[in-house]
Amino acid sequence: MNTLYLECKMGAAGDMLMAALYELLEDDAQESFLQQINALGLPKTRVSASQTARCGIIGTRIAVQISGREEHEHQGAFAHPHHARHTPATGFAEIESLLASLPVSILVREHAAQVYRLIAEAESAVHGCPVEQIHFHEVGQLDAVIDIVGVSMLLELLAPERIVASAIHVGDGQARAAHGVLPVPAPATARLLHGIPCYGSSIKEELCTPTGAALLRHFVETFRAMPPMRVAKVGYGMGAKDFPAVLSCVRAFFGESADADATRTNDTVAELCCNLDDMTGEAIAHAAQRLLAAGALDVFTVPAQMKKGRPGVLLTCLCAPAEAERFAALMLAHTTSFGVRKTLCDRYLLARAVAEKQTRLGSVRIKRGEGYGVAKSKPEYEDIAALAEKNGISFMKAVDDILQEN
Repeated sequence: MNTLYLECKMGAAGDMLMAALYELLEDDAQESFLQQINALGLPKTRVSASQTARCGIIGTRIAVQISGREEHEHQGAFAHPHHARHTPATGFAEIESLLASLPVSILVREHAAQVYRLIAEAESAVHGCPVEQIHFHEVGQLDAVIDIVGVSMLLELLAPERIVASAIHVGDGQARAAHGVLPVPAPATARLLHGIPCYGSSIKEELCTPTGAALLRHFVETFRAMPPMRVAKVGYGMGAKDFPAVLSCVRAFFGESADADATRTNDTVAELCCNLDDMTGEAIAHAAQRLLAAGALDVFTVPAQMKKGRPGVLLTCLCAPAEAERFAALMLAHTTSFGVRKTLCDRYLLARAVAEKQTRLGSVRIKRGEGYGVAKSKPEYEDIAALAEKNGISFMKAVDDILQEN
């Protein structure tokens, strides 16, 4: 299994993660990536990569210049409530519109929007105001957009099957922000790190930024010590700060997982439920569709007997624990329920892979699963349905024909 391991012993920032992933590319792919990210059409921005030596180790620094000046994410100037605005700023809706207009793949746009929403929700929580009232400073917004979109693009190119990260070093002390002196980690960063293993130290600096925390929360499957791997490449993403006798970088290890239990995977999902007895079937179906469109792992309904003998429906949404609050808000917005219950569930998973198979009916994707002494495969429903219609046969006939071919 192709595995990406991110070592965050000196924290994580968007530019460090982007630089570490950039180093995993071949030379021609690196040049192509820089051309693509500089062709995004963001005003007065330029992204460059350069070799940098820290503690005698060579790595890559990614520099983002805006109007000719190199910018770095700053915890206090990143976002603020609308009423506290002092410099040109952009609302979250405008950022979503900007991301949707970028010349990148749909998958990259979706990942970038989800990462930015995590940041906006964290800022909203610590400022005590709705997401709609959170505004991002103009310079910080462009810098973060480049980091978030850049990391999403690089992960699309590398296509790891599994992403694992170490516990995150956050630093210690205090840092001056636009509205005063704040503790490290910054409040929004601390919010984003809920449920993620992290630790401080005697280094009196902000080592993990909101962008770094949001990217790790969104993309990383599990946080643990480095799994056994046959490492093919190692990337060093150098930070903007230089510390005496301490290598400031994110290291990215890419290779084949040699974990004896590589086909034995488990994780935790959040199960969100609410009981409904005063909604029509159409309205419940619409709510379920909205949850699935927002990226829920699964949504389903079960008939339920409610109080006073009324028939009802139990609506259940499965999602990543880090996304529970967002999906709970969607359930409250699109149903008549006044409350949503949350349960954290451990689940056992088969290691999954998808392969393309050419058949006499046409091309079909085969989903395979393996682990716990079990191996199984099945063709994708959408492909079967399309081939059945194309060939004028029944769905079950198409399934039989495909499975009978070698």
